[in-house]
Amino acid sequence: MHKQIQEALLIGKKDEVEKLVDQALASGLSAGSILNQGLIVGMERLGVMFKNNEVFIPEVLVAARAMNAGMAKLEPLLIKEGIKPKGSVVIGTVKGDLHDIGKNIVAMMLKGAGYKIIDLGIDVSPEKYVAAARENRASIVALSALLTTTMVQMKNIVEAVKATGLGIPVIIGGAPVTRDYADQIKAQGYAPDAASAVEEVGRLLTR
Repeated sequence: MHKQIQEALLIGKKDEVEKLVDQALASGLSAGSILNQGLIVGMERLGVMFKNNEVFIPEVLVAARAMNAGMAKLEPLLIKEGIKPKGSVVIGTVKGDLHDIGKNIVAMMLKGAGYKIIDLGIDVSPEKYVAAARENRASIVALSALLTTTMVQMKNIVEAVKATGLGIPVIIGGAPVTRDYADQIKAQGYAPDAASAVEEVGRLLTR
C-alpha cells in the first residue's frame, strides 16, 4: 500500500492518493506509517528525480498538490498519534521581491519531508521574519530571492535573525544566489534547488 501511494504521488494523481490513504487507514495502517513510508518516501523519490532532471517544475507542482491532499487527511490523525513534525520552517521571499514559484516548491518539498511550514509569502521584511520565527519557535528560517537587486536584503534578514539570540540557522536560495554569497553574509545554509533545500535543512537541524 505504501508503494502504491508513492507511485500515485509521483504522477500527481491527487484523487488516487486520497483514495489510497483512505484505504490504507481502513486496512489498519497508522497515519504515521502512511506519512513516513508513503508520502515522505514518495516526495524523497521525487526530489531525486527533480535533481536528475527526470521531472520538472510542472510535475513537482502536481505531485505536491497530491501530497497536500494526502496530508490533509492524515494531519488530524497524526496529532492524535502524537507525531510531531521534524521541525518548523519559516519561509518567504525577501522584501521587494514578488517571485514565489521557487519558494512555493521548496515549501511543498519541505512539507512533504515532514516539516511544519510557516509561509510568509512574498515581499517579507526582516521584522516579519523575526516575529514569525519567535512566534512559531522556528527551527530554521528560509529566504528566497530571484533578483540580484533584492538578494541584498538577505544580509539584513540574516543579521536580524542573529540579533534575536535564538540561534536559529538561516538558509538562502534563488536564481542569483550562490554558496559564496551565503558565506559572505554568514547564512548557515544554501541550496541551489528544492531537493537540495530539503537535504540542507536536515543537515542544519542535525549538526
